[in-house]
Amino acid sequence: MALVALEIPKVGLVMESARLVRWLKNVGEAVKQGEPLLEVETEKSVVEIESTESGRLVELLLQVDQEARVGDRIAWLENDAVAAAAVPPVSPTVTASLPAASPVSASRREVKIASDATPERPQGRIKSSPVARRLAAQHAVDFRQITGTGPRGRVQLIDVRRAIEAQSAPGAAGPEAPGIQPLSGMRRALARSVTLSNATVPQFVVERAVDWTALKAARAKVVAELPAGAPKPSVNDFLLQGIARTLLSYPALNATFSGDADSPDAGLVRASGAHIGLVVAVENGLLVPVLHDVEQLGLADLARRRSEAVARALQGKLKREELEGATFSLSNLGARGPDRFTALINPPQSAILAVGRQRDCVVAIAGSIQVRPISQLTLTVDHRVADGRLAADFLASLVAILEGDAWQ
Repeated sequence: MALVALEIPKVGLVMESARLVRWLKNVGEAVKQGEPLLEVETEKSVVEIESTESGRLVELLLQVDQEARVGDRIAWLENDAVAAAAVPPVSPTVTASLPAASPVSASRREVKIASDATPERPQGRIKSSPVARRLAAQHAVDFRQITGTGPRGRVQLIDVRRAIEAQSAPGAAGPEAPGIQPLSGMRRALARSVTLSNATVPQFVVERAVDWTALKAARAKVVAELPAGAPKPSVNDFLLQGIARTLLSYPALNATFSGDADSPDAGLVRASGAHIGLVVAVENGLLVPVLHDVEQLGLADLARRRSEAVARALQGKLKREELEGATFSLSNLGARGPDRFTALINPPQSAILAVGRQRDCVVAIAGSIQVRPISQLTLTVDHRVADGRLAADFLASLVAILEGDAWQ
């Protein structure tokens, strides 16, 4: 038998630490490689972490609500592999705040962990949901002044919203004095991500207008043929499918840049399919859930998966695989009103498409003057993976698909 240490993996490019929400397995239980083992809250979402090994769980090194950094040991697993010469010591970063080990049996530890679906928090810690904490931080609401209405006095999202309304009501205290407002975890992660993008990725943009006439007609036909209760494909679903089709013809943009440009190991890592991120605005930040293998999905299936991913993003419950693997992203601010805007690439992706608002424009078509629904598309590209000609050709091909009638 051998003891194997399980560690906190990195989820996304800028994750540095995570807080344990709950263990999905107890001491003494068997764990299979790839099986969900625990839930952690990162700076962006609550995600499931899978076990990297198979075996029997013999010790948990991280307690609910504790934080651990990427690479810290969180548990010991016993498997049938050949025993190592020596078991490395437990990471001091994880165990610093844990009580000293005692001769309590594994069965007693198991009972304590499994006895309550919502373990007691450390004394003095206010129980709250992750989304409630994020909203409270955004509006500078003091948790100590909120009465929780959830189980065991847990502060819920509705409690924070009531506190915000009371704080902003007539007669309430005025705004705080000017000063530095601490960043929320999500805003801090976003700041690191965009700084990394600007500092390390040489980016350029190309623009082109798109006429939505054909696509609007195709969408109306698709919606009319859907069964009752089925998710209706949005413009974003047509865009995602159009991008997926175009990426298959331009594999250079369906890749990520790997290595240092000055080193011989630099190269492009091609994706196995069209894995596209969709930028979603959430409380105090942005999330980019990834839709995998979009080229294999019909509009109905794509609409369902996109709808579910957006809902999980808004709830802060994206799956780990939904935060990784994209080479390309879509950011549509059309409903917000800008005619055009430039989006920053989300490293390590290679490109992002920004979509401006749809507006009626007077255009010349075949010698006649017509009014058409037009939007501006702005494509931002990593210059290490493509040049201007390829980017322009990619955008032209995408527009040809969007303006055509070859929809499923």
